[in-house]
Amino acid sequence: MSFLLPKLTSKKEVDQAIKSTAEKVLVLRFGRDEDPVCMQLDDILSKTSSDLSKMAAIYLVDVDQTPVYTHYFDISYIPSTVFFFNGQHMKVDYGSPDHTKFVGSFKTKQDFIDLIEVIYRGAMRGKLIVQSPIDPKNIPKYDLLYQDI
Repeated sequence: MSFLLPKLTSKKEVDQAIKSTAEKVLVLRFGRDEDPVCMQLDDILSKTSSDLSKMAAIYLVDVDQTPVYTHYFDISYIPSTVFFFNGQHMKVDYGSPDHTKFVGSFKTKQDFIDLIEVIYRGAMRGKLIVQSPIDPKNIPKYDLLYQDI
């Protein structure tokens, strides 16, 4: 399903997407096309992209081709999904220690749609962090690994 979504293959392309996506939530899925969990997430993203086209722009980013961003967002688990609005990094409180990204795949298409709507509405009101609408039992649990400390 990843072939249905546009890919960003360099730091320059990611920078351009962040700078040029206006009045929409920019969704960047960091991962690998052949990873089974990434494939599951890509399926959800591709099935919802047309429904969310007025609110969100969705791109796939390969972690191996963009090491600068992989390191910057501390992506140690894939898939990880990062959100922006008008060039500003949007944070979401999932009830986990990390508000910078969503790690893992969404359980349902509706979870993803609800999250995009909450981020969009919050961003339109000038908020930089929003509360996750996703049921806590549907949010994957993981331990943060701090490297180089």
